[in-house]
Amino acid sequence: MNRILHIKNAKIYTMDNKQPLVTSMLIHNGKIIACGTAEQLAAICENGNAERMDLDGMTVLPALQDAHIHLEILGLGLMKVNCETPTKNACLQRIAEQAAVTPAGEWILGHGWNQNEWQDVGSHTSFPTAAELDAIAPNHPVYCTAKSLHAGWANSLAMQEAGITEQTENPQRGEIVRDAQGLPTGILLEEAMQLIEEKIPKPSLKTLEQAIMKAQQYLLELGVGSVHDFDGVSCFAALQSLHKEGKLKIRVTKGMPLEQFPYATKLGLSCGFGDEMLRIGPLKVFMDGALGPRTASMLKSYNGEADNLGKLFMTSEELFDISRKAVDHGFNIAVHAIGDRANREALDAFERLREYEKANQLPHLRHRIEHVQLLHPQDVPRLGKLGLVASMQPFHVISDMEPADRFWGERAVTAYAWKSQIKNGAVCAFGSDAPVENPNPFWGIHAAVTRRRWDGYPAAEGWHPQEKLSLVEALWAYTYGTAYAAGNENKVGKLQADYFADLIVLKTDPFICEQEELKDIKPVATMINGEWVWKR
Repeated sequence: MNRILHIKNAKIYTMDNKQPLVTSMLIHNGKIIACGTAEQLAAICENGNAERMDLDGMTVLPALQDAHIHLEILGLGLMKVNCETPTKNACLQRIAEQAAVTPAGEWILGHGWNQNEWQDVGSHTSFPTAAELDAIAPNHPVYCTAKSLHAGWANSLAMQEAGITEQTENPQRGEIVRDAQGLPTGILLEEAMQLIEEKIPKPSLKTLEQAIMKAQQYLLELGVGSVHDFDGVSCFAALQSLHKEGKLKIRVTKGMPLEQFPYATKLGLSCGFGDEMLRIGPLKVFMDGALGPRTASMLKSYNGEADNLGKLFMTSEELFDISRKAVDHGFNIAVHAIGDRANREALDAFERLREYEKANQLPHLRHRIEHVQLLHPQDVPRLGKLGLVASMQPFHVISDMEPADRFWGERAVTAYAWKSQIKNGAVCAFGSDAPVENPNPFWGIHAAVTRRRWDGYPAAEGWHPQEKLSLVEALWAYTYGTAYAAGNENKVGKLQADYFADLIVLKTDPFICEQEELKDIKPVATMINGEWVWKR
């Protein structure tokens, strides 16, 4: 852009405490050069070398950011059967319709089922079965991932392709669910899912590029301009290819799977390597499973399941050993922890890690816990004390409040405790975990400030209302907080001089609309690097 773009007659919420609301902004060569009133900025444009854009009073915000997303899975999921239905029968009907138009022998893939939400099942602890899929698709291998991405549902032909029989042993960190006779039911938990997924034909690089382009377009329409991605190396390869072709329009901080860490260190890579559009992010480690399939690791058993403490994938000692090696090579750690025991083990490891960093004069890196869904009351202040980022997903509370009450009971008072984290000094970075949840940030903002479903459940004041956020706090976590987690807080997340011109334009002002309207806000335009990358 050679000419200066002068955006005027707008309500520009900058997220800059020194200048929170302005009416005009100047943009040049992808960056903001000044903010203020039209009169204040007129002198800079007095030579006439400016393109003026009158927004007629519309609202401008920094482009929103998603601190936890799965771009490849989201994009490929847009091509799968949508299994997120209110009933099991509706889900089966969609799979049957896909089977009717798919040649025999080809895989049918779906995503999004959640037995906790189905209204036509006798018990929320009852998983679906392979037999139900066999009845509607006997000539196709069928495999559908749960909304949580921590469980899979396969039919008999898919299990046959994977060689799963009653003699197949459970993997160390997973489970093949079996019936009373010891036969596989078709449900695979955690790492047992890989038994099926290894047999599904891998998409080509070109297919992955197309899928990520679909996801990118979808996100830009929602007002998302930066993401932290936690998919694997195939996603990274596709992102690099798109970047080389000039097609990557969304900023990506790319998390690294633990199994790739040895290769990265041999190459001398570390967090931050890359450029302003695509850079390496933290090393991703899993401590436990998820609430949906009840594999999140617990200090006490799930209500109604006396023998179920979930699944702990590693101890604090094991996590510390991994983390110590990571910081020696300049890597932040991002730890998936949902249950209260998983979070405690992670916090114990981080406490030792901070001591290790200090003793060895290493940088105080921005380590993070992903999800932080349930903390023991004694552990609530520890993220702030340790200088950790609480990478959380507000819309999870909408999906999980009922199963949390059912399986965690009174413990849920410290679940999804965003306000407590902020009060105790932790930086909150908000995201969606898409496709686990919809990536619409305004759905997340609505959840953060109301803590109630769209139908008003459970009450006007919300679910455990002491954890509700103000609109400013929620927006802060979707802008500055996420930028801080990536080390980008001096480049994006605010609208002020020398920051990249990443912004969205809204017809609805979230600061004056009713809370219930927040979920319905849709941007009319998205700008990244001073370029309008999407307009409604």
